[in-house]
Amino acid sequence: MADAIGDGWGGMTSVDENRSGGPGPTPANAYPGYPVPPYQAPEPDRLTRFVNRIQARAPRWLAPVAALGCLAGAVGYTLLTDPTRSAPDAAPSCILKLTTGLDCPGCGGTRAFWYLLHGDLPAAARHHLLFVFAVPFLLYLYVAWAGRQVFGWRLPQLEITPKMIGIFLAAWGVFSVLRNLPWAPFDLFYV
Repeated sequence: MADAIGDGWGGMTSVDENRSGGPGPTPANAYPGYPVPPYQAPEPDRLTRFVNRIQARAPRWLAPVAALGCLAGAVGYTLLTDPTRSAPDAAPSCILKLTTGLDCPGCGGTRAFWYLLHGDLPAAARHHLLFVFAVPFLLYLYVAWAGRQVFGWRLPQLEITPKMIGIFLAAWGVFSVLRNLPWAPFDLFYV
């Protein structure tokens, strides 16, 4: 009998068949000397079981309300701290900005959010142009999702493909580099 090796899929294949271009993998029970036990899913831990029980019992409206609560917390924090008047090294601060002096991809986002909350679109765009661009899409995605969960609305869904996400992330990367260039017109976006 030829030697047997694992085929990577839980079955066994003979070495002779594998090397000779034979029929390929054979069932696990074809070689009684090499038992392959069936896959047993691990028992979930206590925390996972607890979270699963909560999720199974939670009403459909709870997730949109929780997300709205998180957004309300972000709005409250931004309004209370007024990031436009804080010192550059005030906590919490950007480590990249403190150590290198360069704007990171997220620098200016909180100030842009503050300006959006106060209706100053040009100042918000100056602090973080791509954040201002993304906000209407994010708000629509939330309203469409929450409306379906809570009220059963059927708003048209935005088709966000992996290609679109890649393009947005690439644009964000280019924006992050351009905003750190020291000459006009790029120095306008340095915050």
